[in-house]
Amino acid sequence: MKKILFLALLFVPATIMAQQDKDAAAGEESLFEKVTKIEKKQDNFHFLLNLNNSFDINQADGDFQNAKFNMRQIRIEAKGNINDTFSFRWRQRLNRNNSPAPDGIDNMPASSIDVAGIGVNVNDKFSMFLGKQCAAYGGIEFDLNPIEIYEYSDMVDYMSNFLTGANFQFQLAPSHQLQLQVLDSRSGSMSDMYGDGYEQSKVPLVYTANWNGDFGGVFKTRWSYSLMSQARGNQSHYIALGNEVTVNNFDAFFDVMYMREGIDREGIVSSIVGNNAHGGHQNDAEYLSLVMKAQYRFNPKWNFFVKGMLENEGFSKANGTIEKGKYRTALGYLAGVEFYPLKNSNLHFFLTYVGRHYSYTDRAKAYGVDDYSTNRISVGYIWQLPMF
Repeated sequence: MKKILFLALLFVPATIMAQQDKDAAAGEESLFEKVTKIEKKQDNFHFLLNLNNSFDINQADGDFQNAKFNMRQIRIEAKGNINDTFSFRWRQRLNRNNSPAPDGIDNMPASSIDVAGIGVNVNDKFSMFLGKQCAAYGGIEFDLNPIEIYEYSDMVDYMSNFLTGANFQFQLAPSHQLQLQVLDSRSGSMSDMYGDGYEQSKVPLVYTANWNGDFGGVFKTRWSYSLMSQARGNQSHYIALGNEVTVNNFDAFFDVMYMREGIDREGIVSSIVGNNAHGGHQNDAEYLSLVMKAQYRFNPKWNFFVKGMLENEGFSKANGTIEKGKYRTALGYLAGVEFYPLKNSNLHFFLTYVGRHYSYTDRAKAYGVDDYSTNRISVGYIWQLPMF
């Protein structure tokens, strides 16, 4: 650990969204405007470059692993309003495979295209988005732009979040919104998602109801329930409750996420005990994830944050030789400081520490696994740059 800290300190002097994925660059002058000195007076087209680039120093179980530069996120995005009724949005991750998923059901790349579709604003109370989009799952962190996340919980990190379908948004009141969403339950093939041995569902969809509430800007909620058809005779139930408190320059959120799956879609607990007799992921997986983050903007240019994650992973039912119960506990702990050098810009440099510890129960250790820990120190920058 001392070696990691020493290398990080050497490097620092030389380095110096209720729609999902809120825009950090909202209101920021675009690069086009800065270069041409011409103010862009229309909202028909915006082009954004999303960047998260860092220098990482990694350690595992007390041993130094590597030190490297890492372009964690590079996404390009275009969006705009055609008129008062129709809008469009497209976002693509450049460092992911762009080929359509083999045997996929939506003819779309499973991992590179996040969003591609049109919005229809029927009136002030009702709107729609049609196309590939982010699932309207609850949770405050889930609503953030991915470039802002230094480390996701296991549950969110292993989920398939960008799917094709339709989202219907109802503005119940100025500060309360209901979303009803229907999406394909997967982009990839059955074998990619669940392994072999399962019969494909004839209606492979996921249904989500999402409530976004705002109580005077002090307390906000993002709650959801989702029902997913995984394969014939197998379903997944997912509940996510996001709660956020903001007081002056202090902000904190607490996300509770629970998933009970007919098939272990994430594959985390299946990787512990092995696949089932048919070569597919195990049945009756169960995940509980608790995520809390607090941050304080103690200066207009400086922000400090801490974050903790606790996850229990196991099986909700016994299955043959597999016992019911918890198999792994995953802990995550983060702290960092962010520096915003430019006024009216979301560009920020960061120095963060990320620690993870994975603890296995005795029933899991019978399969040959053992506890382990990882540590990472990262220094870098994040910027949603408005190009036009």
